[in-house]
Amino acid sequence: MEKGRNIVLIGMSGAGKSTLGVLLAKALGMDFVDTDIVIQQQDGRLLQEILDSDGIDVFMKVEERIVSGLQLNNCMISTGGSVVYSDKTMNDLRQSGRIIYLHVSYEEIERRLTNVTTRGIVRRKGNSLKDVYDERMPLYMKYSDFTVDCTNKGIEHCVSEIIGYVNTP
Repeated sequence: MEKGRNIVLIGMSGAGKSTLGVLLAKALGMDFVDTDIVIQQQDGRLLQEILDSDGIDVFMKVEERIVSGLQLNNCMISTGGSVVYSDKTMNDLRQSGRIIYLHVSYEEIERRLTNVTTRGIVRRKGNSLKDVYDERMPLYMKYSDFTVDCTNKGIEHCVSEIIGYVNTP
């Protein structure tokens, strides 16, 4: 892994990006940045509040502006699940490092997400969680440099698989 390069984690809400990201950052001696937290700090509101009061389109512009504007080095970056809707943001993230997709089966995502209506998940009116999952899956595949299937695997297993990938020249 080149010194100073970032590692970007993408995947559905509930895939484990924040949980794995913190552990990976610690194991690899990197800083950890959760873009959802950065958005909330810079906007002064929770993600769900932005979505509820301004709508999806405004949220997506805010996410693109903030995430594309990050100047990070040697960071483990956990992104929001909707970041893949912005080609610009994904290209900016790719310029700064490698993108790893944390894949989790729909059934497991459904099991993990007990707070769909308050979690700040970008989904159009009438779209189910399954619709969102099916829509994003090809985007996660398109933008990732490496996919880790985290379905029914322990955190330690996923961490060591990602470290193995990162440490491969």
